[in-house]
Amino acid sequence: MTPEELITAISAGEDIQKQFKQDITNADALAAEMAAFANSEGGTIFLGVADDGTVPGLTLKDVGRLNQLISNSASQHVKSPLNVRTENVCMEKNRIVIVLTVPKGIDKPYFDKNGVIWLKTGADKRRVNTKEELCRLFQSADQFHADELPTKAGTDRIDRLRLRMFLEKKYDIPYPESDDELLRILQNMNLATDSGKLNLAGVLLFAENPEWIKPEFIVKGVCYPGNDLHISSYHDMEDFSGTLPEIFEKALSFIMRNLHKIQAGRGINTPGIPEVPEIVFEELLVNALIHRDYFISAPVRIFIFDNRIEIISPGNLPGNLTVAKIKTGNSNIRNPVLTSFAAKGLLPYRGLGSGIKRAVEEWPDIDFTDDRENSLFKVIIHRKYSRE
Repeated sequence: MTPEELITAISAGEDIQKQFKQDITNADALAAEMAAFANSEGGTIFLGVADDGTVPGLTLKDVGRLNQLISNSASQHVKSPLNVRTENVCMEKNRIVIVLTVPKGIDKPYFDKNGVIWLKTGADKRRVNTKEELCRLFQSADQFHADELPTKAGTDRIDRLRLRMFLEKKYDIPYPESDDELLRILQNMNLATDSGKLNLAGVLLFAENPEWIKPEFIVKGVCYPGNDLHISSYHDMEDFSGTLPEIFEKALSFIMRNLHKIQAGRGINTPGIPEVPEIVFEELLVNALIHRDYFISAPVRIFIFDNRIEIISPGNLPGNLTVAKIKTGNSNIRNPVLTSFAAKGLLPYRGLGSGIKRAVEEWPDIDFTDDRENSLFKVIIHRKYSRE
């Protein structure tokens, strides 16, 4: 990095991937900063740069001391140890800036010496202090996923008819005769834990009345008059419960019955064509059910207005996904067990990354909002025909 490139890099100030430190003397404090970057998306610490972006720089003696401090912090004060990179940039008047690059961690979560887990929040950092955040860190490192969470439901809560039909159709095997054999099959399909309980995927896909076990994972639908939310006025309202395939069918039916039908030159006795193609909502509903964040105890919501339909999923896009990336077909598997069973025919799932792209191709007038502050992902399908 040249001095000019360094000045350009710091000119916009600190943010989630850039931190300024005029000097640092405490190995634990530096370890906390590095752990926060590693637990997030990685970043750069500029040593010798003041908080206001001025560059007092460091002396050669400072550089020697800080390089030793960096080495000790990365190897002994962060668990697991980090492989960081440093570069010395010579500025005016023989002053030096150390550019310390911390990569995105591959062994999350990272702890400081006191066992605290740090995350970046804007230009600052904060402690991880909830179970949900900790689970999400394990998920981002592909160590644990929400659909594998154990529940309190035993195998006696299985919908036997539903599972029997799936086993016969997909694997050509009969329904197990004993409880032990049933548990073994469920464990082999990654639907039950070693302790004999159904995991979340097992409940959502094959339990009888899963809403009695996990009532927070239903879907709520409301059709409002006009274009705004109302407290008590609505055209249609329904809560959709059951297994994910049942929820999908009910939610899709709710949307389609509240759409306009267009004759489009067809005979008066011919069924009308929906104003928005049904496949658009198939793709978006499957995406909402399979890829939502199940660490958040909240339902998916469907709001129908005169000028738009909104599908709001708990949880923002995972990892480094952005709206631009998902529109071009990029994906990130948040719930691998649910995804695998959807691909086995339980839902109209057509492959990783293809759903959003297909929906946009069928109906380009769709907006996507990745609301990281409120941990929501919103899809807005704009309608061309109002009720008026």
